[in-house]
Amino acid sequence: MNRINKGIVLWLIAGCACVSPVYAQQKASSPHIGYVFPAGAMRGSTVNVVVGGQLLTAVNEAVITGTGVHVTYVSYYRPLSRNDVKKLRDKLTEARTKLQGEVAVSTLKNARRLLLSPANIAKEAGVTDAELRALEEYRVRQADPKRQPNPQIEEMVNLKIQVDADAPVGDRQIRLSMPNGDTNPMTFQVGQYPECTEFEPNDRTPDNCIGDVIPVVINGQIMPGDVDKFAFQGKKGMHLVASVAARELIPYLADAVPGWFQSVLTITDDKGHELACTDHMGVNLDPTICVDIPHDGVYVLSIRDSIYRGREDFTYRITLGEVPFITSIFPLGGREGVKTAVQLYGVNLPESRVSPDMEMWTVGEHSISSSKGAVISNRLPFMVDNLPECMETVKHSDRLHAQKLALPMIVNGRIDSPGEADVYRFEGRAGQQIAAEITARRLGSPMDSTLELSDSTGHRIAFNDDSDDVTAGLVTHNADSRILVKLPKTGAYYVTVKDAQSKGGKEFAYRLRVSEPIPDFALRITPSNFSARAGTNVPITVSVYRKDNFAGDIVLALKNPPPGFSLSGGKIPAGQDQVRLTITVPQLRRFEPMLLQMEGIAKADAKEIRRRAVPADSLMQAFAYHHLVPAEQWRITVNGRGQALPILALAPGQPITLPAGGNTTIKLAGVAAGSAGKLTLQLNEPPDGISIKDAANGAIGQEIILEADAKKVKPGIKGNLIVDAYREITVPVTKATPKGGTRKVLIGTLPCVPFEVTK
Repeated sequence: MNRINKGIVLWLIAGCACVSPVYAQQKASSPHIGYVFPAGAMRGSTVNVVVGGQLLTAVNEAVITGTGVHVTYVSYYRPLSRNDVKKLRDKLTEARTKLQGEVAVSTLKNARRLLLSPANIAKEAGVTDAELRALEEYRVRQADPKRQPNPQIEEMVNLKIQVDADAPVGDRQIRLSMPNGDTNPMTFQVGQYPECTEFEPNDRTPDNCIGDVIPVVINGQIMPGDVDKFAFQGKKGMHLVASVAARELIPYLADAVPGWFQSVLTITDDKGHELACTDHMGVNLDPTICVDIPHDGVYVLSIRDSIYRGREDFTYRITLGEVPFITSIFPLGGREGVKTAVQLYGVNLPESRVSPDMEMWTVGEHSISSSKGAVISNRLPFMVDNLPECMETVKHSDRLHAQKLALPMIVNGRIDSPGEADVYRFEGRAGQQIAAEITARRLGSPMDSTLELSDSTGHRIAFNDDSDDVTAGLVTHNADSRILVKLPKTGAYYVTVKDAQSKGGKEFAYRLRVSEPIPDFALRITPSNFSARAGTNVPITVSVYRKDNFAGDIVLALKNPPPGFSLSGGKIPAGQDQVRLTITVPQLRRFEPMLLQMEGIAKADAKEIRRRAVPADSLMQAFAYHHLVPAEQWRITVNGRGQALPILALAPGQPITLPAGGNTTIKLAGVAAGSAGKLTLQLNEPPDGISIKDAANGAIGQEIILEADAKKVKPGIKGNLIVDAYREITVPVTKATPKGGTRKVLIGTLPCVPFEVTK
């Protein structure tokens, strides 16, 4: 037995004095992953990857989006819990006691030394070397005063990831799969430069993992108090870029303030003089340094958390070298089908202008990059619209020189200098509805816009600073402005665009739309993955972002679904921003993951609007804030057959009417044969004031009586009611349940019930 194992045996027998109290945190109810490390790999390479999360014991494979990347499941590992340690301690103590008895009657020379050796105690207790190593790891973790335990990332799955030499560079999303469903997605990046992984410790002596050649991508993790340092050889005149991906990998942390790993990046020379230090790049919360190297020598790159926090999910990737990097672009967008020249700003760029093929791009957000051969720069967002566009041409901050607009129009402009105001003039009619909207922060511009609409006398008609956009899940400050107003009279009107903080510069670009309202909407589905049994119903949530005060009904439908899948309650009522509904999973013979798609269909101004519902996950930031972060796929795992439930006898697509202060009855067609036991029906997160008055728990002919409290529920409320079915089971009297009794077990969900509250 080695020295470590000997020490751990003695530590356990002595009583585990340094075991800390159980870390109090509610466990997640479904499999979840919190980090991937390393979070990327170079094209043409194979890497071993650790995925940290919770409830991962049943993982049997992993899936990744895109092409050219192949993932193989290797193994699962869970660190010992406090209860595990106690059990091993009891076994070792019992073995020692037994061996002490043998020592007392033994005639063997040196019996005490031989029989009570740590190796013999462990052998007698049946504790393996692997368990002793796990115990040593536990002891070290518990003795570390800086450790921040988090059960949500303590389990680990080891993967092998192979990246083809021709795999497209960029972000992918990886999930772990198991028979009962998939985890949430995490980012995995396919890179184009050689990669290395930090060695620990590297906070005093700089890490030498880089070697002599850059560019390189450095993979690392920041633990509590860490300042990771890396030495590299710089040459005079080198236009060096050091760019971090950290929040880009994990956008939100639920239990950390400000809600993500806020990294600080520093470069010092061989004498310790600081060349550059930053914690951001514009509004990108991941830092990037662009600096010219003053002389040949060894330089040190360091990274830390802004307040010296750290944990396994504080992962990062640093691209270091004389690589192409775009800091900003202008304009931020263009018109569909119209060739647009885009000015690029940055360092080491092979070209200063690009002209994307707008014939191939549809309306929506795309990306701009610069490439030379196989090397490609970072990407910045670029918006494509279908309205007429123009460039800002007048650089005067007064109404006299206001640039004239013929509506509808999108203006590509920027606040070139601090304190600048851009003024635009248009002719309006009395009673005309006008929408003015800035898109800037949502496209990566640092501009914090304000919009003001005034008449020909200078009287302010409307003003806006910030407006919310639920679809901008990665933007923590919704700094874009929006105005929707009815003009009081016919005449000239002026739109004034400013930065709220009186800042400016070439990167302060914006797109200003001025038009009559263009009703539209965008949809988000949560969660991005779910599991279900064949023949059951699953609740999901659809959120809508309504544009230009579009308030109509939106009909939801699965697009080209697998046979038998259907929606119940597939309508977002007029004026509402969210609806919960159910998906019915058919009786399938094969149980496997599948991809689904949903779209929303509505009418506005006699025109049909169809929009794809984007899958998303609701991520918490810093204990309080929730963001809908888009995912690439909407996945369902069907993992067996479910319990047959009552059938709702409702007219297809028609809501039930529920009078405020009264009740209504829903007939059920019955319960399938063999479903014995007492059945209880319960509403799942109903609107306040709506409840089940009675549920006659029988078989055939079951009814649900719903009632609405007139003090809490107002006429006109619409939506869906989701009904869960529970069965009461008898709990036997045991040591764990000394009182026995009964408890309710969820057996399934009924198809949701569309409703409307009436007078």
